[in-house]
Amino acid sequence: MTVDFWKDLAERAIKTFAQALLAVLAVGVPIWELDWSGAFGIAATATVISVLTSVASIGAGVQGTASVVGSPARHRKE
Repeated sequence: MTVDFWKDLAERAIKTFAQALLAVLAVGVPIWELDWSGAFGIAATATVISVLTSVASIGAGVQGTASVVGSPARHRKE
């Protein structure tokens, strides 16, 4: 596992946390009525799943990344 792998994993985990938290905020409940501990729990669970799937992808896809995809996406530089 390289430094690039861990950077890729961290980027994916941070994005997953933010996306899950925003999804909870978008459920139509006013922000002052939101169950914040539940929202952070959901976001944390999604983040753990993201990290576990990245670690499980070691050896698959492009070496040095946390991706299972066989080739890098078009927006990524090699």
